[in-house]
Amino acid sequence: MNRFDAVVIGAGAAGLFCAAQAGQRGLKVLLIDHAAKLAEKIRISGGGRCNFTNREAGPANFLSENPHFARSALARYSSADFIALVQKHRIAFHEKHKGQLFCDDSADQIIQMLLRECEAGGVTRWQPCAVQQVDRADDGGWSLQTERGPVQAPQLVIATGGLPVPKIGASDFGLRLAERLGHRLVTPRHALVPLTFSAADWAPFVPLAGIALPVEIRCAAPTVGKKLRGSGEISFHEDLLFTHRGLSGPAVLQISSFWRPGQALRLNLLPGVDLLDLLLEAKQQSRRQLGNELGSLLTQRLADTWLAIQGLDGSQAMPQVPDAQLRQLATSLQDWQLMPAGTEGWHKAEVMAGGVDTNDLSSQTMASKRQPGLYFIGEVVDVTGWLGGYNFQWAWASAWACAEAMAEAAAAASTA
Repeated sequence: MNRFDAVVIGAGAAGLFCAAQAGQRGLKVLLIDHAAKLAEKIRISGGGRCNFTNREAGPANFLSENPHFARSALARYSSADFIALVQKHRIAFHEKHKGQLFCDDSADQIIQMLLRECEAGGVTRWQPCAVQQVDRADDGGWSLQTERGPVQAPQLVIATGGLPVPKIGASDFGLRLAERLGHRLVTPRHALVPLTFSAADWAPFVPLAGIALPVEIRCAAPTVGKKLRGSGEISFHEDLLFTHRGLSGPAVLQISSFWRPGQALRLNLLPGVDLLDLLLEAKQQSRRQLGNELGSLLTQRLADTWLAIQGLDGSQAMPQVPDAQLRQLATSLQDWQLMPAGTEGWHKAEVMAGGVDTNDLSSQTMASKRQPGLYFIGEVVDVTGWLGGYNFQWAWASAWACAEAMAEAAAAASTA
């Protein structure tokens, strides 16, 4: 029988960091993962450079049935703490946009840093190794059957991530185990994912594929917990990307975490501009054609396609365009209302929303309230961050809180 102080299932961001932190606190730790490749989600993140945290990370940047659950862990292990660790390992990084931090070189630097941290904690790692069964041990701890033999430990951490990107090893193992052990789940759903539309509805917009522009995007705030905005709406100012099947880009990825099927989106394709005033002024002062006037505000391809969709003649000289048509054009661009049909699914989603219900967990320790010695951390928990390094910060913070709690529990047990 292989005996450890703690077993961590899942060697992604949260699992690696938790194992390292627990090991460095004196625990004998086993880290297990079924995938052949280590931390592939870290490796592919941020275009291969890993957006490893966000300087501004705080509770307001997370979605959960309990909006306050993440507060304690995020306060106790902040983005500044992880940045200090990155600097300690001499990894060069840069801020790209709105507090988002990326490695200058490669995401592999973060993986290697986590491995060195695990080595410093004497962590044993079995990978690839599938966990076949998890049960209570006779001594009240945990008994695991694995491909490399039986294991026992008083403390068990589930850090198996979510359902996105199944081709790199994502599975529902943690969710199934949580349910089997009596925990409630918040229904998992795609988050940070492109949105799609029916072929018929989207056909007029297919020629716009590849065009990107800054927009304001809005949808109704979710009704879970307290509304996240006083207006009852969620809104983001980010870049939008037209695709052949729908919409993507940071603006859509952000709003997708909050959007629900059957809910409309509203977009302003020219935020910060009073478009009707500009068009009425141009009617008085410009002799250009409507298409060229609009093309000076948007790309010409977008302007020409949009006018055709609206049934407006772009060859009209500005002085001849009726005010009603200018009003129609301004409204269509600055209050574009549309109804997505769905998302691009788990293979394109960056993270999972939903997961293990936080009402069944301690926000201070990530420990289960239903099963002593059991912890859930990272993406498997119903805490989902915005785009921009927030989900990695939740991984680090929840892992740190869990490791701290396990070390305290082990110390208490040794003196009992």
